[in-house]
Amino acid sequence: MRWDNLGETPANPSAPADPALFGTGAVTTRTFDTPEFRGVTFHEVRARSILNRVPGASRMPFEWTVNPYRGCTHACVYCFARRSHAHLDLDTGLGFDSQIVVKVNAPELLARQLASPRWEGAHIAVGTNVDCYQRAEGRYGLMPGILTALRDRANPFSLLTKGTLILRDLELLAQAARATEVGVSVSVGFTDRELWRTVEPGTPSPQSRLDVVRALVGNGIDCGVLMAPVVPFLGDRPEQLRATVRAIAEAGASSVTPLVLHLRPGAREWFAEWLGRHHPGLVRRYERMYADGAYAPTWYQRRITRQVHDLAAEFGMGPARRDGTRRTAEPEEPEQPGAAAVPEQLTFL
Repeated sequence: MRWDNLGETPANPSAPADPALFGTGAVTTRTFDTPEFRGVTFHEVRARSILNRVPGASRMPFEWTVNPYRGCTHACVYCFARRSHAHLDLDTGLGFDSQIVVKVNAPELLARQLASPRWEGAHIAVGTNVDCYQRAEGRYGLMPGILTALRDRANPFSLLTKGTLILRDLELLAQAARATEVGVSVSVGFTDRELWRTVEPGTPSPQSRLDVVRALVGNGIDCGVLMAPVVPFLGDRPEQLRATVRAIAEAGASSVTPLVLHLRPGAREWFAEWLGRHHPGLVRRYERMYADGAYAPTWYQRRITRQVHDLAAEFGMGPARRDGTRRTAEPEEPEQPGAAAVPEQLTFL
């Protein structure tokens, strides 16, 4: 296993980057004999930096990210972050689902870096690589410390999750939202339970995630939904899109942003294997649709976006409510709601 080549740009952009995020001597490997973690190995590391600067050439609408974990027990077969496991000489298939890197000092490290006089208080996107509220968070509890550090410095941030564990930190989120700009989005690409069970086997159900939206909104925290991914030929029928957007609207989400499935190297191979096992009749159709690269054709993406936006307007979501009042933090395409903007190529979903 290789623990090098994980260097993150330090909070001072002019300072030289560390040669590695952590060294081999800083790694402790653990397993837990409990049903929810059976077969999962945790690699506990002490990171040298937790603030990661997004490359300047990136299309991201933010410059800085914080990711306390690598690898994800959500085991979404399409997850773009699978490729990052190859940098550790770890398997991008089952290894990504079961070999979880935990940056155990993330909260204290973030607090120290935010307190640096060189830090200028830029927006931070939390959990853009893998879900910061995956099951591991229930054991390691890194997010309360991370949210506390952000709240105490009144540093604007956003987070995106499929995890219901976010409700544990409801009060911290509310406190942070009173101190600074906070964007929260929940990912719900579809409400089809059969599709969910096979393509997102380690995640809470779509209905459970919509209950999270309902709880956040009920506690005064604005929450949008990233409708991602829309899965071609499996989750894109008009009646499926309608059912999903209707459920999102009924949950009280402030907005919905659709993103079509994209298949970059690492995820592409794993998804293709899954597709061959579960839907062999679709293999050729996918080969044609993604023949030009990781993204579905532009015409298809635009069609899905138009359908979802029309449905959102029908169900009272969009720039204005049906009573004529304006919604706050309304997204501008193609960004995700408000401060939580996450373009397609960054979604961990």
